Amino acid sequence: MSHEETAAEDVVRKERFGTLPERIRPEDMVETTPAVQHDPDRDAYDPDEFAVRYGL
Repeated sequence: MSHEETAAEDVVRKERFGTLPERIRPEDMVETTPAVQHDPDRDAYDPDEFAVRYGL
């Protein structure tokens, strides 16, 4: 191989592998999903409403 061929290969290699990929934050590597589906009836409890209805 001549010096020109190795220089051309070095340029191609530098263009392909010359920089590291963009850093990925650990927060972006994790996906969270709820274990159960959202149930609006479960979240409908209102302690003030309960006190008015049954406590007074």
